Amino acid sequence: MAALRVFSRNLPYLRQQFSALLGNTSPSVKFICVVVIIGYILSFSDDVVDVLSVTPGYLLPPSFQLWSTFTFWFLEIHLWEVIIDIVTVGLCGKLIEPLWGQMEMMKFFFLTNVGVAFLTTFYYLVIFACTGQTSYLFDIHVHGLAGYLAAVSVAVKQIMPDHLLIKTPLGKLTNRSMPLLILIAAIILWAIGALEGTYPCMWGSGTILSWIYLRFWQRHSSGTRGDMADNFSFDNFFPTVLQPVVRGILGPPHRCLVRLGICSPSPRRVHLALSPRGVTISMPGVEPQDMERRRQIALKALSERLSKTSEQTRQKNLSTKVNMDAVRKVQSQVIPQFPSETATSSQAAAAPPEATLVDLTDPVPPTTKQS
Repeated sequence: MAALRVFSRNLPYLRQQFSALLGNTSPSVKFICVVVIIGYILSFSDDVVDVLSVTPGYLLPPSFQLWSTFTFWFLEIHLWEVIIDIVTVGLCGKLIEPLWGQMEMMKFFFLTNVGVAFLTTFYYLVIFACTGQTSYLFDIHVHGLAGYLAAVSVAVKQIMPDHLLIKTPLGKLTNRSMPLLILIAAIILWAIGALEGTYPCMWGSGTILSWIYLRFWQRHSSGTRGDMADNFSFDNFFPTVLQPVVRGILGPPHRCLVRLGICSPSPRRVHLALSPRGVTISMPGVEPQDMERRRQIALKALSERLSKTSEQTRQKNLSTKVNMDAVRKVQSQVIPQFPSETATSSQAAAAPPEATLVDLTDPVPPTTKQS
């Protein structure tokens, strides 16, 4: 009851924040948010959860319930998951949709969710083959937008890889490390029983599928496909120490897929072109709008750093001035101030001397006392 009273007290503030978040967004973003709220209301019925969620055993033949791959994503059973979904979709509409367009964003949404349903089912099929327990096929219900949240984190990493989120004693936390960090946190929470086992499976599936789509298949306005930039390679998701190991493991499969024509090779050429404004450098896999956006982000970060440095310098100079004034005040109280020679001479010139003239030639007449 106390939690309900706190929620009702903060309801106007939350409504204001959500309206500001979803304001000026496309109808598709608002539609996703409304459907997620309706799915949370329907999740209180166990029969609805069984029907709308993806059950690995029923998605496979002979049941083959393919329609569940289009309904599982809006079914959330926890309120905090609904809030995270709405906030993520709203931020996606503010950040990604203006760059990609509404159609590309919805295409990314549906491809990611459908792929997460099949890849998560494949995970549980492998676990069933290793353990022989049928509970992994018929007692597991895959639902929610965890896979799409992972896909959004990968897209944000592609757009703003070096954007600083928070500084920690262990180092700086940027968008580059968010997908792997959240996956590790989800595995830890599942191990202690605070999270369902489907969440890390869906997050890992969404991370892999979204990276494959953005890396090799996404079509850009210039007619090119994918993003073959070096800072968006798969080993870049891992710490620097593990990157050579990951690169050595994934190198042979990538070369096989390139020979089969499924994946494109990683180009290493840099194109130089002369223009009236100077030399233009075109790097493979980097769109001109991406370069301009990253340049603006770098200029903004540089401006903030310079303003911070100037503010620190001003504060330091101000504190030095205050300290010097305090030292002079203390010295004036301890050491007596003597007038200078100039002040003494000026005072002597200002005050005329008083002199008495005495005539020494005339004797002083004696004084007589008369009675």
